[in-house]
Amino acid sequence: MRQRITICLLVFLLVMMTAAGTTFANKKAQYFVDKDQLPFDALEGIETERLWGVHNGAGYRIEVPENWNGDLVLYSHGYRSEETKALTVNNPSNLRRYLLEAGYAWAASSYSKNGYEVKQGVKDTHALGQFFNGKIGQADHTYVVGHSMGGHITGVLAEQYQNAYDGAMPMCGVMGDNELFDFFTDYNLAAQALADVPVEFPAPENYQTSIVPEIKETLGLNTTLTDEGEKLRKLTMYLSGGERPLFDQAFNIWQDFLFTLYREDPSYGTPGNLINNTDSIYQLDAAPELSEEEQNLAELIPDITSDPQARSGNGLAKIPQLSGDINVPVITLHTIGDLFVPFSMEQLYAQRVEASGKEDMLVSRAIRATGHCEFTPEEETDGFTALIDWVKEGEKPEGDQILNPDIVNNRDFGITFTSPLRGYDPLSGGN
Repeated sequence: MRQRITICLLVFLLVMMTAAGTTFANKKAQYFVDKDQLPFDALEGIETERLWGVHNGAGYRIEVPENWNGDLVLYSHGYRSEETKALTVNNPSNLRRYLLEAGYAWAASSYSKNGYEVKQGVKDTHALGQFFNGKIGQADHTYVVGHSMGGHITGVLAEQYQNAYDGAMPMCGVMGDNELFDFFTDYNLAAQALADVPVEFPAPENYQTSIVPEIKETLGLNTTLTDEGEKLRKLTMYLSGGERPLFDQAFNIWQDFLFTLYREDPSYGTPGNLINNTDSIYQLDAAPELSEEEQNLAELIPDITSDPQARSGNGLAKIPQLSGDINVPVITLHTIGDLFVPFSMEQLYAQRVEASGKEDMLVSRAIRATGHCEFTPEEETDGFTALIDWVKEGEKPEGDQILNPDIVNNRDFGITFTSPLRGYDPLSGGN
């Protein structure tokens, strides 16, 4: 009998250890590097050494031209859904040919997690730079560039490792960090209030299937805006960067998509609710004083306070804050009609840089386009060339005055660094 009990206990322990081991293995294997996607071909006419593999759980690609000038560019890609388990690497497509022809090596990481994982992206990209220095050779200068969430990563790298990098170029970046998620929430809460449906936070389970269609019909979205729909358009304009060219086209493009960004889980993977709208201003006109109509609208929208542990202003939080305290040259590019990562992100960053007394280290460039990260190769290479000249020659390049509302609202705003004008831009003659 005792032997049978002993055997049963051993079997039970073995099952429990196996289950625990399986759970641990599954947790460790939540994301995996798609090694089949790591190899990549050389560009036609350019001889390079190309390396790929896995480092610290993240996939990487490295490319070094035969005429390497000793400098390295680290590229950070944008957001990938946390539901996507395969980790893949992006090449710096618009910049790649220019970099290699000019003699620059580049490297890019998949990061070891998907999702809005800025902290992990920062750690893995920085580690890849150190890996490059040991594997290929110590770079003379290292620059960081990135798109979208990768722009956020680029900004954090420039602030957190101020002695490691010589210059940074965030493009279409989430430079207002947590404020992006507040913008998504503000749009949806305001739409609910204006459509006279119950204002709910977070999104209820039937939000996309039942409530959003009712909001669209009531506000005349996708047809002819009602008076309340026109208020949503104006409110979105002021929340996303103010009066500026191409906004009407942008609103028509993005109005539906912004509803899909309202989540049932407002944590975005942080420990608690990330959203805080207590500093949001719901404007319907350019006057800074709130009208009675604006005050009435604000009263319909509940105050939401983030959980303290969800937002951290110190160090590498999951979604790190950008302080604007920069000590290396930074050039940002942003399309003025982007409402996924709105133009206001650049304005918030510029305000923080100015508040830190570092405005001499920042150049902001506005691009006349409505898409997210809708840059041409020429726009990106012009920006990177200006960054290199600034670092090596010490002369600050030209930019746009993105904090002056009178300039931002000028019909020619953004024309200087847009190349070429898009066909849908009234200044192009295409419309």
